[in-house]
Amino acid sequence: MTDQAPAAPRRWTVLVLACLAIAGLAFAIGRFSTFGASPAAAPGTDSAEAGFARDMQVHHAQAIAMAMEIYRKTDDDELRVLSYDIATGQAGQRGEMFDWLVQWGLPQAGGPMMAWMSGSDAGHDHGSADPAEPLTDQEAREAMGMATDAEMTELADATGPDADCLFLELMIRHHGGAIPMAEAIIELGAEPRVLTVAKSIQAGQTAEIDAMKSMQVRLGCGG
Repeated sequence: MTDQAPAAPRRWTVLVLACLAIAGLAFAIGRFSTFGASPAAAPGTDSAEAGFARDMQVHHAQAIAMAMEIYRKTDDDELRVLSYDIATGQAGQRGEMFDWLVQWGLPQAGGPMMAWMSGSDAGHDHGSADPAEPLTDQEAREAMGMATDAEMTELADATGPDADCLFLELMIRHHGGAIPMAEAIIELGAEPRVLTVAKSIQAGQTAEIDAMKSMQVRLGCGG
């Protein structure tokens, strides 16, 4: 007698392993790239690179949480694929940014959020032009397009098409806050790997915004 396991769980296992491998590869590439840097040339704790790595980790953490929330409950196949891509892609980048700070010998937290952007055009646009009067964490999170605690609760409670549309609204705004951060480090930074990741974020999240706007139309989301 021969028992056959269902095909779906096997396919799911292969998908998970493949996505984790991709995220791990992204992390490894960034890790090995930092090994080649001279310690004397490593960014300091007040550098734009350090500020970007810290703030973008916070930003990515919320995107991962929102993406996994909608991945868990959406019935829309396209949105499920996109949300999984966001979660795995940003998890890999977040791990790499954590490692940058480790390799540079810097703490994972330090300084007011977005203060590192003050010398950039994007910093002026986001209200952080005066480093003597940095934004509060709440103001910075708003400028970065992040969801409030109430919005995160609303997303967790929403179901069906309402959840899909709320996720798209929040994630479009969230991505819109990440792009100026990427533009600022491209303008201010000097570390080659940091600039490469920032350009990837700028291009990737711009494309994802376009894709999410198309989904909003397809799903009939209001607003």
